[in-house]
Amino acid sequence: MVYNIHDVMRDVRVCLDQNMTSEQLLLTGDVDTLAFDDIVRSKVLEAVVRVHNDAPTYLLEEGHNFGDAVYWGELESGWVLLPQDFMRLIAFEMSDWERPVYTAISTSDPEYEYQRQRVKALRGTSQKPVCAIATRPEGKVLEFYSCKSENAYVRRGQYLPYPKIDSEEGIDICERCHTAVIYSAASLVLLTLGDAEKASALSEISKAALQ
Repeated sequence: MVYNIHDVMRDVRVCLDQNMTSEQLLLTGDVDTLAFDDIVRSKVLEAVVRVHNDAPTYLLEEGHNFGDAVYWGELESGWVLLPQDFMRLIAFEMSDWERPVYTAISTSDPEYEYQRQRVKALRGTSQKPVCAIATRPEGKVLEFYSCKSENAYVRRGQYLPYPKIDSEEGIDICERCHTAVIYSAASLVLLTLGDAEKASALSEISKAALQ
């Protein structure tokens, strides 16, 4: 869901007002109002990254589509290019798989070595597929293991991009993650202002909102 960044910043300020004592609020009086707004604005982006990366899949929205072109390798395995703004996989499924993949492994994961074997039975299968995020000369890719044939196509490819504030001051935040983002941003602001104890408390509230 696209929120206006100023509305999000307002919610963060409300959260700070509710969780700071009058004495602590006086301390922020030394911070120029414009500078304080800049801090809040920057922490909103950082909070969205943290929350969207930590949130369980069922709290995420559909995200953006990818995987228009499929590149085949050996043993009915292959890869698709990832968008430059790719941050997190939501779901990926080839047309002949029995279920989608929601979490991709990295090339440093011990399981990745099995995907490089020349024996297909050791790799991911259409019943239990595996995806890995890797880097190729073409850029960052999502490798998939494996399909029944090279006639398969991407049935579902969805991802979350890195957050940005668009030209109309909008920012895309998964609706069910909104509360967690607000508390996370408020926590990051307090950490910047030197109140580590209260920042930690708000961080825990943010994490609890994702459960």
